[in-house]
Amino acid sequence: MFSSSLDVLHLVLTICILALTVFLCWSLYYFISSAQKVHKLIKRVESGVTKVEEVISLVNEKVKSGSAYLMVLTEIAKQAMEFAKKRSASSKEKSSSRPNRKK
Repeated sequence: MFSSSLDVLHLVLTICILALTVFLCWSLYYFISSAQKVHKLIKRVESGVTKVEEVISLVNEKVKSGSAYLMVLTEIAKQAMEFAKKRSASSKEKSSSRPNRKK
């Protein structure tokens, strides 16, 4: 089977190369598997960040539209107060211009 020590050396080198090849394939498989998991995790984080950005923009939009409504409501309240003041002033003038009747 083995005629010289060179044949034994070739056999040992062949076994070592095979073992190295198996180890490299195994390492490459786990590296690719880990890379896929990291990629999936990054995609999840990106989708989460996108959802948070959508919520923030929605809240921002609601706040802006709410502040516009608030400005309209304050303007209406001002006009209502002015109307009430004018009405009370005119009713005071009418009551003071009437002669007092005594019975």
